[in-house]
Amino acid sequence: MKFILLKSRGGDYLVVAENVAWLRAHENGQTQVGVIGGAPILVAGTIEETASTILAG
Repeated sequence: MKFILLKSRGGDYLVVAENVAWLRAHENGQTQVGVIGGAPILVAGTIEETASTILAG
């Protein structure tokens, strides 16, 4: 199991990389991250930045 750190304006998340289902652009340069079996989380950064973090993690 591989955890990745995703930064958020309200606090940071450690997410299991294999549980990320989708990414969606959100307002103010943020991205919604869909997590299997849970509610989406809102993280700082564009879709490209977030995808890069997930793939590099």
